[in-house]
Amino acid sequence: MIYTLTLNPSIDYYVTLPEVHLGEVNRIEETTERAGGKGINVSIVLREYAQETKALGFIGGTTGDFIKKSLVHHGVHTDFVEVNGNTRINVKIRAKEETELNASGPNITERELEQLTAKFDQVQEGDIVVLAGSIPSNLPDSLYRTIAESIREKGADFVVDTTKDAMLEVLALEPLMIKPNHHELGELFDTEIETFEEALPYAEQLVKRGAKNVIISFAGDGALLVNKDGAVTANTPVGKLVNSVGAGDSLVAGFVANVKGKGEQEAFRYAVTTGSASAYTFGLCSKQEIDRLIDQVQLTPLKRMEETT
Repeated sequence: MIYTLTLNPSIDYYVTLPEVHLGEVNRIEETTERAGGKGINVSIVLREYAQETKALGFIGGTTGDFIKKSLVHHGVHTDFVEVNGNTRINVKIRAKEETELNASGPNITERELEQLTAKFDQVQEGDIVVLAGSIPSNLPDSLYRTIAESIREKGADFVVDTTKDAMLEVLALEPLMIKPNHHELGELFDTEIETFEEALPYAEQLVKRGAKNVIISFAGDGALLVNKDGAVTANTPVGKLVNSVGAGDSLVAGFVANVKGKGEQEAFRYAVTTGSASAYTFGLCSKQEIDRLIDQVQLTPLKRMEETT
């Protein structure tokens, strides 16, 4: 089973219009509502690979009911903690530029938090748990570490896609994969990173600190995988950017869905393809689109600059 955790899910309310004029009445051309949140996106894409997945987290009110029904429709198992208050609604404006208006979520009580951590008692050896998204300010900063310790004690693996401090805190627990983009990697080491070669030594440091696989995404320029066996880069397939929301989550899903059956490098190739497929689609990708693009993505070994001179 692949579990995903979304601490602060949302209904993503997409509005489409040619452009936004501030201070004026704007006429919307199209609206769409979707269940949102990084872990939720991962679970939905995992179903395209026919993977059994269960979504965990907090939901509340009629908006929470919408999310649960949407996930069940996709074939995702759910085991949420029901909380007081409503799950948030985030507005995604699709115009000349993408703009997001993200709300804060409901307050979580200590008892509700205890209910959530108890959910991880069902995790078994061989399972994978995806911890995705930032930790809300009303929850302990050490929450991911607490959950990761429980996961590792059971012989399961975890993937983490989160903000700087929460990610660094779990490195010693040997996450199966972490996924900072090149800007986030630069923030970790207080530097600017623009190329694969510049990213490599810093990604190697994260591997030395415990991460089994480090994927550094460079948006349309591809991605870099670094692990104990070395480093490889992947190009992105040809396509037109339609919607960047969920592309990174789709990359995570592509890796997790394939790593145990195909190995780390081939899982990386599928990860980049899956992320691109979602970026070229309004919403999240289909397996048909992944299959159409996969042959365009090739892996290239990368050596440190001093090794090539």
